[in-house]
Amino acid sequence: MPVLGRLFLSFALLICTCPGALAQPGKTVFLDELTWTELKSELQAGKTTVIVPIGGTEQSGPHIALGKHNVRARVLAGRVASALGNALVAPVVAYVPEGSIEPPAGHMRFAGTISIPEAAFETTLEYAARSFRRHGFRDIVFIGDHGGYQSSLTKVAERLDREWAASPVRVHAVTEYYRAGEREFAQVLKRQGFSDAEVGSHAGVADTSLALAVDAQLVRADRLRDGSALGAGEGVYGDPRRSSAAIGQAGVDLIVARTVDAIRKDVARH
Repeated sequence: MPVLGRLFLSFALLICTCPGALAQPGKTVFLDELTWTELKSELQAGKTTVIVPIGGTEQSGPHIALGKHNVRARVLAGRVASALGNALVAPVVAYVPEGSIEPPAGHMRFAGTISIPEAAFETTLEYAARSFRRHGFRDIVFIGDHGGYQSSLTKVAERLDREWAASPVRVHAVTEYYRAGEREFAQVLKRQGFSDAEVGSHAGVADTSLALAVDAQLVRADRLRDGSALGAGEGVYGDPRRSSAAIGQAGVDLIVARTVDAIRKDVARH
């Protein structure tokens, strides 16, 4: 085969074997996977709800990755958006208030946790919402995967709603998302025979099972089996040893259902 022919064949094989090479993008609900012109088309087609998923970068014991909240918030926001049908998902807010840095308090006592001041966090949410309003979104939804900043979501939403009262744009702080995962899922587990000590409040069976259901790579299975190394001194408040993706899936389904319902009701009220 001539040299030119071999080069052409090699290039053709490269195109065929590289995932996504020269391929047209598929449908996505994630804003940061769209071009600006694709986003403009989506807005014109009626996708005028944007979900702002808020996570946090913090320790969750020696068995769960530091980005747990961020991964969970993105994945579940994507499922909520798909269920709504008229929504897109903004990039995850990964920098959130986690407590005092000097002296370190709470999760800041463990390597990898990142904390910012509450005022900086609220300003970030405010200007994200202002940006989305400018581009044509009418319903801006905050959902947060972490308990420490839920009141900030409500504060920012109420402040902007007062300012924008004469416009059709509304900001929704959907705290049902967090309550479903934190309270309702815990009750489901207790009815299945799990104890309070197992469910826990952080990195226990509830938290770990949700992580397994969303992305099993978040959880270190070898550390999970070593119950002797999973106590408060290691940042664990609960007993995660009986965690599983199957258990976590029930929590995922609950969170998504409650959040979709809450968004629809809140939008209808306004």
